Order: sequence, then C-alpha cells, then structure tokens
Amino acid sequence: IGYNAGPPDKLSCIAVMTSLLSLLRGGQSIHDLLSADWPRNPRMISSERLIEARERAVRMGGGGQQREEGKTDSGKAGGVYTWEDVQSHCTKTDQWVVINRKVYNVTQWAKRHPGGFRVLYHYAGEDATEPFSAFHPDQKFVQKYMKALQIGELAATEPSQDRNKNDFQDLYVKAESQGMFRTRPLFFILHLGHIILLEVLALLMVRYFGTNWIVTLLCAVMLATAQAGWLQHDFGHLSVFKKSYWNHVVHKFVIGHIKGASANWWNHRHFQHHAKPNVVLKDPDINMLNLFVLGDSQPVEYGIKKIKNMPYNHQHKYFFLVGPPLLIPIFFHLQIIQTMISRRYWVDLVWFMSFYIRYFYCYVPLYGVIGATALLFFVRFMESHWFVWVTQMNHIPMEIDYEKHQDWLTMQLQSTCNVEQSFFNDWFSGHLNFQIEHHLFPRMPRHNYYLVAPHVEALCKKHGIPYQTKTLWQAFSDIVTSLKSSGDLWLDAYLNK
Repeated sequence: IGYNAGPPDKLSCIAVMTSLLSLLRGGQSIHDLLSADWPRNPRMISSERLIEARERAVRMGGGGQQREEGKTDSGKAGGVYTWEDVQSHCTKTDQWVVINRKVYNVTQWAKRHPGGFRVLYHYAGEDATEPFSAFHPDQKFVQKYMKALQIGELAATEPSQDRNKNDFQDLYVKAESQGMFRTRPLFFILHLGHIILLEVLALLMVRYFGTNWIVTLLCAVMLATAQAGWLQHDFGHLSVFKKSYWNHVVHKFVIGHIKGASANWWNHRHFQHHAKPNVVLKDPDINMLNLFVLGDSQPVEYGIKKIKNMPYNHQHKYFFLVGPPLLIPIFFHLQIIQTMISRRYWVDLVWFMSFYIRYFYCYVPLYGVIGATALLFFVRFMESHWFVWVTQMNHIPMEIDYEKHQDWLTMQLQSTCNVEQSFFNDWFSGHLNFQIEHHLFPRMPRHNYYLVAPHVEALCKKHGIPYQTKTLWQAFSDIVTSLKSSGDLWLDAYLNK
C-alpha cells in the first residue's frame, strides 16, 4: 500500500487488516484512516493506535457485530436501551451485558474471552458490573478494548439491578484505599518454599531410609498435602503479582509442573463457579453427573420425572465411596486430559507432561514403574479427600437452585459460608475458611481476608443477609446432612408425586 516498511510482523498485519475491515464495512478509504496521525512505519504502531483503529472501524461500520447467521446486530453505537432490551439478548448467539450502565454486545468477543465464553454467557442479558470488577485487576486497560464492543447505555430512567450495589462498591473502594489488595510477597514465597521443601524431603527420605511401608506412607502424606492446590488458586485469581502476565506464568508452573493439571482447564471451570456459585446449569462445581442430587429443587425435579440413575436416598452413604476418593484421581484427571487435547491447550499439556516426567524420573528407580504408579495414585487418592472436604464444606450445605438473577452480594452470601479462623484452619484450607470474603473479593490476597471480614459482616447485617460461620467439624458434618436431606426429598417426590 505504498508504505516503506520491512517484512511484515504481527502488528503490521493487524494494522492492515483493521484498515481493510474499515474499507469493506464503512466504505472509507485506507488513506482516510491512516493518513491523519499514523506513523509511516507500521512497526512503530502502538497497541493504543491499534485500539483506536478498531474503534474507528466499528464506528464506520455502524457499531454492530456480525452474528453467526450473517445478520448484523440491531444495536447501534450511542443507543439508549431499557432493561427489557438488554434482557432480550441472552442466547449463545446473541449476548449483551451491562457494565457500569454501559451496554456491550459481546456475542463474538465471548469466543476469545480469556476467562472462557461460558462466563460471559452466564451474564448475558444481565448487569455484569460486579463480576467484571471482581475478576479484572487492570480495568482501565481492559476497558480500552471494550470501547469497540459498546453499543450504547442504559436509559437514565432504568434502575440498577443490584439493590446493594452502592454499599458494596463503597466497601470495595474502602478495601482498596486501606491496602487490602496489596500483596505481601514473603507470604507467597514461604508457601511456595514449604511446598518444594516437602517434595524434596519426601524424595530424600525414600532414598535414604528405603521403600518400606512406613517410609512410603510418610512420603505419600508429604506429597499429598493440598498446599500446592491452594497456592495455584492464588495465582489463578491474579491475587499475587500486579501484572496479570506473571500471575499466569507462575500459575502454569504451580498447577502444571507441581500439581500435574491444566491452568486453562482450571480457569474456565473455576471462574464459572465464582460467577454463578451454586446455580444449577451454570456452576460446574455442582454438576454431579447424575451421581448426586443437591439442594431442594433438583431432588424434587428428579423425583417427579422418575429419574433414578442412583439410589439418591442413600447418597449420603455412597458419597464416602465415590466422592472424596475418586474426584481427583479419576474424574478430574480424565477431564483435564480430554480438555487439553480437545481445546488444544498445548502449553498446558507441556507443563502437565513435565510433572509426570519429573515424578517418574525420581521414583521409578526406587519403586519400579508399577510401584511408582501405585504410589502416585495413592497420593492422588489422599489429596482428593483433602480437596473435596475443604471445597465442599462452604457450598454444598448452602442454597442450591436454578438462576434467580440475584444481586452480587446476596447471591454470594446465600451460596457460601465461612469456617471459623484458627492457625490450623487457615493452613489446612488455604484460607478458604474465609470463603465469603474470597467470593466477594476473589483478587484479594488471602492473607488479608481477616481484615475485610468485619466490614463484610457489618454490610450483611445492614441488609439483613445471613453471614454464616461454622466450626470445621460442623462444616464437614453439614455436607453429609445436606446430602441426606436432598436424598429424602428425592425419594418423597419419586414415590408420591
């Protein structure tokens, strides 16, 4: 196109493609787009210029996005919409969301969303302001890219869907101003250090003392601590480094090389859980594959439909056989492999393989292939118990139901409870005993949960929202009790309705 540049690189290609898009959609010339203020060398184009070009391209094309069927969306840049307008765009092929009263068409963007397309779909037709703030550390940067997706604003007469929005946002600002989102690096360095230390000690112990049953059991216990799981959780939530990039890098190392799992698999699954906790068909953590029925609605629905995939009235008994023992070594393991291959997460697959290469390199010379494999399965078996009891104690006994379109504060509190603080509970659960605070502020470093907890409790009291705190043993017991209660509801509906 007459520009004196070297061989094209990625930025050059993007710039030219953006220009051509503008030409095709808006009938504008490339010269009109580029001549005003773009540098002669496309290599010098900054990311901000590319964002501006994309925005201009969208404006020239009318502000709409092309749908799958080839139809142009009716939304126009600068439009004014009612909630009824927004709520009518709530399908997989037509998604609008509201963030800070601005209306965005995210239909096509959902496929490229770093957090996964399902998170956006779960909020299609709704106000997504609170989850947007909760999940994105650098909101100003993200909003630059969102400008091209904006199609208008809510009408001034339209009320907020979140009745507690102002009070919660005030608390969010207060937490930021008091430094509750600032990380203490030493905290996470020590956690990573003690995880690596346990791994090294386990291997040295077997090499020095041999492979008898007592040493092997101690080795398995040291390898099975869930601490690496809690640490990867911190990096996955972008709560350690200021820059998202470094959180992602270390997350892949911890979950991939130390844990033998996939960062992308975890992200796309876990963010859905945070976006819609305990919401049937939206929270993957309560998708029990028909092995269990949960809450009060699902058991009755299954009973009326005469669905009997399992004897659900006995689920509180067989939970001990198929829940804690098999979740990580069987279900998660197979799901992770299937997800990495089907979605082509090749970087995650390399990290995943590095775990197994390291493990078998260290332990096959000591136990042989069969013995090392059996040891690994036993480690996963114990780790799975630890993981299931800790992660389910905060949610399974709480309200589980279909979508109610509740405000952020109410939704998180009705689906979540805390476990009382102690040094052991903090360490054992990775500070997920502060599950309420974690769900409200997922990017907050966990060592600060105890600071914000009194403020959260006061806010809940003001709005009449229950703030539940239990003992550790009560929380464990409530898992079994709730399973029995749901099973009884199923049996009654199955026999009598």
